[in-house]
Amino acid sequence: MSGHSKWANIQNKKNKTDAARGKIFTKIGREIAIAVKEGGGDPANNAKLRDVIAKAKANNMPNDNINRSIKKAMGEGSGASYEEITYEGYGPGGTAVIVEVVTDNRNRTAAEIRHIFDKSGGSMGASGCVAWMFDKKGVLVVERSATIDEDELMMAALDAGAEDFVPMDDAFEIYTGPAEFSAVREALEGAGYSFLSAEVSMIPQNTVDAASDPDLVEKIERMLDRFDDNDDVQEVYHNAAMPDEEE
Repeated sequence: MSGHSKWANIQNKKNKTDAARGKIFTKIGREIAIAVKEGGGDPANNAKLRDVIAKAKANNMPNDNINRSIKKAMGEGSGASYEEITYEGYGPGGTAVIVEVVTDNRNRTAAEIRHIFDKSGGSMGASGCVAWMFDKKGVLVVERSATIDEDELMMAALDAGAEDFVPMDDAFEIYTGPAEFSAVREALEGAGYSFLSAEVSMIPQNTVDAASDPDLVEKIERMLDRFDDNDDVQEVYHNAAMPDEEE
């Protein structure tokens, strides 16, 4: 579970533009709406909502924005009804790609996602065509600092039920099973730790080396930018090892 990491690029995370941050907040707002719809607006009684709030805080979403999103979702009733859908396919160079969306119009979104795959030199596939190449894991990232003792954090994480603890140059990555994610996150929060990232993710079992092919890297980056520009897309996972992810 070691090696390249999209989470540990702290400087990149801290330097997000206001526009990019606003887009992230909008997408997290949709996740909040779904969590509230499924389990109500009280985080104490809604584990999924607690997890989304933790993700929001890791992305520096202000508490006012979080509370507004919860209140809006609680009052929507007959408003837009969002659903979560996962699409799978192949990107440039045969890379495996999983796209998670939240949409209020599945026909529109399916057409848009298929178009992005086609335009990027890939193809959208059937459900399950690439998911088997990934493992679903909880990922918690804690920034390395002088006040954090690595051994103490590792023991706290493993005692809480984490599967793996990976020290990086500027952060610590903690991996959990999806069912244990909430418990581990809450245990570490209770011990005073905060997170750069807190989310359940799809981790590729093996990666395709794209770094040695600049043309392929450019095609994959263009595809990822197109997905990122689509308002319905929440997360994109792929198994390409990109240059800035190399050890």
